[in-house]
Amino acid sequence: MSSIGSGYDLSADMFSPDGRVFQVEYAMKAVENGATIVGLRCKDGVVLATEKLISSSLHTAGDNSRIFKIDDHIGMAAAGLLPDARSLTEILRDEATKFRREFGRPIPLKVLCHTVASYVHQYTRHSSIRPFGCTLLLSTFYQGKAELWTIDPSGAAFGFKGAAAGKAKNNAKTEIEKLDLDNLTVKEGLKEAARIIHSVHDDLKDKTFELELSWVSADNPKHNRVPKEVAEEVEAAAKAALEDSDSEDDM
Repeated sequence: MSSIGSGYDLSADMFSPDGRVFQVEYAMKAVENGATIVGLRCKDGVVLATEKLISSSLHTAGDNSRIFKIDDHIGMAAAGLLPDARSLTEILRDEATKFRREFGRPIPLKVLCHTVASYVHQYTRHSSIRPFGCTLLLSTFYQGKAELWTIDPSGAAFGFKGAAAGKAKNNAKTEIEKLDLDNLTVKEGLKEAARIIHSVHDDLKDKTFELELSWVSADNPKHNRVPKEVAEEVEAAAKAALEDSDSEDDM
């Protein structure tokens, strides 16, 4: 019995005969059609990088960012539907605030991810709502430990050394797997993240994009955007590295 086109994709609370929930798969497809994001957990911190596609030359630079600050020590990058990501950002911030108010200390990232992942999962179990069409990468450096977590539309949360989401996820993961993340510093990680975003960007199919970078590290335990001058230096180095690589391939 075929489950494709048989009405099993009309509700998020219905399994197909072969055990699939199509609404969740559609949400993941929405993520795969969106801009690429990358997260690298280095030995002294975590780097987040996003490919923010520019659909119009009239857009104001810096608007519609895909990087968010959840708490002083927690940052987030989002792939997929940006309005859905903004909605989850408010949930994440509320949970972080409640934990700080109740326990008098910052919330551990693992606790936050599991709590919000359960909330996301609830949206895959009721017919009156739809799953969130976004994947989140969350970073922190807390109590001397760097962490990188993901939350996907199904409500699954995992910790990673390196992660990617978006349309060029597979190519980005291939590049991440080549890195020695255990011995990579945050400053080196910035260059690698920028290089990966530029290398997987499809100039033929996609419009121009704005590279967004953020970091949290032992030296800077509060999550912040990378300063403009540092970001420009990193992006120039990434472009130079790609040009050198192309020159070697042509020889």
